[in-house]
Amino acid sequence: MPTLLIADDHPLFREALKGAVQRVIPGVRLLEADNVEALYTLAEQHPDADLVLMDLNMPGAQGFNALVHLRSLHPQLPIVVVSAREEPTVMRRALDHDAFGFIPKSADSDTIGHALTTILDGERWAPAEAYNVPPTPNEEREVGQRLRELTPQQFRVLQMLGAGSLNKQIAYDLGVSEATIKAHVTAILRKLGVTNRTQAVLMAGKLAIDDDSIVLPPEED
Repeated sequence: MPTLLIADDHPLFREALKGAVQRVIPGVRLLEADNVEALYTLAEQHPDADLVLMDLNMPGAQGFNALVHLRSLHPQLPIVVVSAREEPTVMRRALDHDAFGFIPKSADSDTIGHALTTILDGERWAPAEAYNVPPTPNEEREVGQRLRELTPQQFRVLQMLGAGSLNKQIAYDLGVSEATIKAHVTAILRKLGVTNRTQAVLMAGKLAIDDDSIVLPPEED
């Protein structure tokens, strides 16, 4: 029995996607997540899942960061982005960050069925227009490779820095000491090849979809 993980924060869309999947794969086992942390937990519990269908825009996701991080944690797990962001450049960036496919949320059930059948047969699938734009710049791909070197806790800390949190706030939220967070920040800066928190957030921001979504962290005392 094939197992698919579906990650989207909109219950109605999850139901619609589940129906489309069940029509193509009768008897499929479907497991759901409504945020990125829940998706990470599902992927850890089911590393042999056949496929992940994930949205780009849900709690805990910042552009392509969650896609890149999940690929680093589970390189054997095929991930397909299912998104309302249907610009050809967004599709191409997702594929260049190692998504196995891209299915627009506007696709009808026949298209979704064809895409899933193609992907489960081991072939990548995305709308043709995804390949009619230039490849993602090497600089952005290199940022993705550097982010893959972060541990799950370091990645979590970087995301919280990008949300504008101070070290003490992050320490409280994660239930660890402020000294531990400072150690994580030091490791993050080293792995990303930058010298301060702002540079780290700006570097991670290269994987954002919209530049205005980047929040610079406050200065620490």
